[in-house]
Amino acid sequence: MTMMRDLRPPEETNELDRKISEAFPGRIVRKDLAAELKEHAPVPSYVVEHLLSDQTAKADPTGTDDDVARVRTMLATNAVRREEAPGMQSRIRERGFYDVIDQVQVTLNGKLDQYEARFSNLGINQVTIDAALVVRDPKLLTTGIWCMCRIGYKRDGASRTAPWRILDLKPLQTSRDDREHYIAMRPKFSDEEWIDLLMRSVGLNPSMFGERIKLLHLVRLIPFVESNYRLLELGPKGTGKSHTYTEFSPHGTLVSDDDPVASRLFRDDGEAPGDQVRHWDTVAFDEFSGRDLVATMKRHMDGPVPSATTQPERREASLAFEGNTSHNVPYLLKHADLFDELPPQYHDPDFLDRIHYFLPGWEFEQVRAEVFSHGYGFVVDYLAQILHRLREIDFSRAFERHFTLSRTLSAHDREGVAKTFSGLMKLMHPDGQASAEQMQPLLRCAMEGRKRVTDQLHRMDGTTSESDFSYTRVGPDVPVAVWISVHTLEEGDYPELYGRRQGDGNVHDAAPSIERTGAQEGHVAFTENQTGVTYDGLFGPYIAGAARIVLKDPYIRKPYQIRNFTEFLETVLMFTDRTEEVHVHLVTRRNDGRFASEQTEKFSEIQSTFGRLGITFTYEFDDTGHDRSIVTDTGWRVVPGRGLDIYQPYNDGNWLNPLTRRQQLRRVRAFEVTTIRTDQSDI
Repeated sequence: MTMMRDLRPPEETNELDRKISEAFPGRIVRKDLAAELKEHAPVPSYVVEHLLSDQTAKADPTGTDDDVARVRTMLATNAVRREEAPGMQSRIRERGFYDVIDQVQVTLNGKLDQYEARFSNLGINQVTIDAALVVRDPKLLTTGIWCMCRIGYKRDGASRTAPWRILDLKPLQTSRDDREHYIAMRPKFSDEEWIDLLMRSVGLNPSMFGERIKLLHLVRLIPFVESNYRLLELGPKGTGKSHTYTEFSPHGTLVSDDDPVASRLFRDDGEAPGDQVRHWDTVAFDEFSGRDLVATMKRHMDGPVPSATTQPERREASLAFEGNTSHNVPYLLKHADLFDELPPQYHDPDFLDRIHYFLPGWEFEQVRAEVFSHGYGFVVDYLAQILHRLREIDFSRAFERHFTLSRTLSAHDREGVAKTFSGLMKLMHPDGQASAEQMQPLLRCAMEGRKRVTDQLHRMDGTTSESDFSYTRVGPDVPVAVWISVHTLEEGDYPELYGRRQGDGNVHDAAPSIERTGAQEGHVAFTENQTGVTYDGLFGPYIAGAARIVLKDPYIRKPYQIRNFTEFLETVLMFTDRTEEVHVHLVTRRNDGRFASEQTEKFSEIQSTFGRLGITFTYEFDDTGHDRSIVTDTGWRVVPGRGLDIYQPYNDGNWLNPLTRRQQLRRVRAFEVTTIRTDQSDI
């Protein structure tokens, strides 16, 4: 008898879990179990979830130990790893046949009049496959699909053909059209519950995100649900930009800069897109700096055009452009524009004006373990198939029942707003039924993303006319039109920088400089148990306005010492110019005790966190150093006798304790500080 293990989420099953289980039996999966199985598997997430959903009991998504163990065994024994391909090939030969999990693509060999398959990881081709299997799954001939295949091996001495043959093939991707059930179940969930279900389905814990970020996460899905959509996202590394396009859907593909498939995506002859791009719903370009496809992409973006035949070529593939930023937002606004980190060839106003939405990647947090979902969500392949089918629907004008846009918006502005709104409607209200109150946040989100594009185009070319991104409510119950303006978040955060145009004068003077007051040479001593001492007061005047700071402190090793260092970086944030980049270099000792791995892990986390704020943090280990000092490129050397370790121990694990947030409330140890004017060339 099979022993049942409680595979419910670690937290108590809540009302949403119950509603999901009742509404979508057989279509959901435990996301943390899928992530655990995926961790070392050489297959996409949607393949793992397909296997897990297929193996677990359809009426009980928790499944059993045996169900999970079976999937783990299948991935370990059947999924092909490229480095192990020769051994797998040998196993097939010696046994005569073997089942493998791999991505399979088929071509027709006209000379031999037979279909032949190529296995991506197994590294074999010219594998004969029965025509009936190809007819049953025609996508084998285009982009290829992930399958469980039984491969046979038989060498015929009289034949020169390859000995491989596909004996059976089972796609590991959902193909059924379940839209009717999906749409019928949507009204059973509130808007908040539905967006949380979608967040869980892409593997994220919705409780870790605010409402705005949840909506921005949904924008990442629009290319899968809206045809010929163009999305641009620029932001720091590690925020999950490319994850959506590699793991979420078999209908999307991610093309890296050095991927040779990029040259096959489009024909560069002025004609229609090439065979590859027409078979994807979404093509995402990851760090696409080295490849100039601007002219070809613009032709694709312009929509259906007559081809060599009498029928216009359908151009439905959506394009997503994912790029990393090395500067923070105020720096970009001060020195150039938010498009600045795009490759030069993509800094083309005609190309950029065709972007429907500029997603502010700098608002997304770094991907951490706690942001991943532990609850139930849709099997991603199931949801991907639903979104694929919803591309046939158009909600781009649905908002006109309740709202009117400003007449100053250009045709490209209106198109961008309409297509983004349509995509968000399909995600949130797939039946098209939504009130004005439900539509309004979707419309505002759509307008903001397009406004970010238009504002930066105006910044690049100050001669272009500005658009008024505003809307008003309409209808018999609205006697007077009240126009509501939409603004980007950056516009409110950096008003002195955001509205500047190239040619407006010296952009470098746009932000106020940091005042350097209170800094003087001298020596001061602090007594035991004294309070009111802060890093801001001790170090702030001496690092004010610095662009480079070197901190030497051999004792930034243990957790509380690393916390002290992050508080020092907070002081750097307060006393340096956010529109310029600041480099802080730490010289400390390596921790060879039980905190050794945690030391480097925390340093890596600090680099990521403060890098987003414009502080570049680097470090080196010097196990012979004893001295402490802070040296700045503004000509100051601060010598703190105890380094940063000036506070007496306190309960820093209790967030209810105000000492964790207010340095001035802490008692200090006895220490001294000397400040000296020095030569900037020291660093």
